[in-house]
Formats: sequence, structure tokens, C-alpha cells
Amino acid sequence: MKLWMWNLGWVVLGLAWLGPLPELAQVSFAAHMTLHMAVVAVASPLLAIAASGTRLDPVGKVPSLFSPIPASVGELLIVWAWHAPGLHHFARHSLLGFVIEQSMFLAAGVWVWISAFGGSSPRSPSRSGAGVIGLLLTSMHMTLLGALLTLSPRLLYSHHHSVWLDPITDQHLGGAVMLVVGGIAFLAGGLWLTKDLVGDGEIRSSRFSVASFQDHYRSAPHD
Repeated sequence: MKLWMWNLGWVVLGLAWLGPLPELAQVSFAAHMTLHMAVVAVASPLLAIAASGTRLDPVGKVPSLFSPIPASVGELLIVWAWHAPGLHHFARHSLLGFVIEQSMFLAAGVWVWISAFGGSSPRSPSRSGAGVIGLLLTSMHMTLLGALLTLSPRLLYSHHHSVWLDPITDQHLGGAVMLVVGGIAFLAGGLWLTKDLVGDGEIRSSRFSVASFQDHYRSAPHD
């Protein structure tokens, strides 16, 4: 286990949940989105990548539940559902709602990241490819939702009353946080797995070239 990543992931969660963000999120959408991104785009990948390949990695035990593309779709449904105004309001003004929301965000984030990075090492090309697709799909939907919130002329979360920003500006700022942090984090994960795929392809190509040369050398007439 990459112990420093594991410890850092829990530190990020502790700062996010026990610091000022939960209280600020009751009145500021931007604070809520900062909290959300800390959970799914910072803490979740740290915990998942640290656990990958260890006894805490569930991918090898139940691979059917940790397929990257279905995990990405599940995460999409959870994130978009909790950003519907009704559920968002419930999570902001109810401790029960907040606990359920944050638990689901953490579970969904770890689900996507461990599905992409977990399993036996080295990862098979098919699993790395599925991980790339899953993370890029997640990056795309984070970018899309962030863009919609940033560009929307209509106030979607009227219950926010930040003392620093007017509600629509606060909403736009929150959308920008999701667009930039969420989009970049999952894109970076997808690109990292793409590097593995390219490396595997180069190794296989090199082995094929060596084998072809050896076969050609054996079949060629020698004096």
C-alpha cells in the first residue's frame, strides 16, 4: 500500500468534513462544490490508488461490481441526483441529508477510481482501456454539469444566501469549481492509464519485432 497516499486521503477527508466547509456549504454553493470536489476528486483517488493491489482492493474479489464504465454511469447518476434542487436543499439543511449525500459522494468517487486503478498488477490492456473510458466519461459529465451551472442565467439554488456573493454569482463560481477541478482530476486519471496502454503496446510491439527477427534469422540460409 502507498501509505502516504492513504494517510493523505484521510487527512483531506478530515479537513473537508470537520473544517468550516460543511457550515459554509449551508449558505454558499461555491463552498458546497469545494467540499464535493475535495471528496470525489482529491480524497477518493488518493484512497483508491493507495488501496489498489492490496487486500483492501475489492476488484479482484468481485470484478463484476467494479467495472469502470458502469461505475462511471453510477457516479453520474448519484452526482446529478444530489444536484437536483430538492435533494441539494435537503442535504444543506438536514444533518441526515448531509451525511447521506457525503457518504454517497465518497462511495461513488472511490467506486470509480478503484474500478479504474484496482485489480491485479500489472493491469491488463482491456482493464486499462475500460478505466480510461470510465474516467474520461466522468470527466465529461463533471465538465458538462459544471458548465451548465456556470453559464446558467437562472438561479437553481435559491436557498443559498452567501454574505460574500450574490446567489447567481455564487452558483456560477461553484459550477466553475466543478468544471475545473472535477474535469481536470478525472481527465488526468484517464491520461495516466493511457500512458500504461501506450507502454504495453510498445512492449508488445518490441517483443513481436524481436520474435520476427529471430524467426527470419532461423529460416534464412547460412553458410
